[in-house]
Amino acid sequence: MISRIKITDAAKAVIDTLTAKHGELMFHQSGGCCDGSSPMCFQKGELMINETDIWLGNIHGCDFYMSEDQFEYWKHTQLTIDTVKGRGSSFSLEIPMGIRFVIKSRIYTEQEMKELSVIHIGEI
Repeated sequence: MISRIKITDAAKAVIDTLTAKHGELMFHQSGGCCDGSSPMCFQKGELMINETDIWLGNIHGCDFYMSEDQFEYWKHTQLTIDTVKGRGSSFSLEIPMGIRFVIKSRIYTEQEMKELSVIHIGEI
């Protein structure tokens, strides 16, 4: 089965550091507030998830969510979480480390689109 979300080794290392400091983590794909449309990392439960959020998968032990309306823009792309140097302007936990999580994306092939799991709105 084709995954909707992937993660680089560099991003895994940052998650390991943040987990050691903050405990369980979660991600939510920002829809444009603060740092544009960056993935934001929070302590698990710090951001309230509701029926308009979609669970895209689990990356390195962290659930990853996106709002339903944001998903409409991204549903044809596979997302990869990575990191870059520089401070973003978000509330994401990695910002004090002088780095930030970023999304890299690619369009699915027609065959991959057929193999994707069905996402249900409000699936949390």
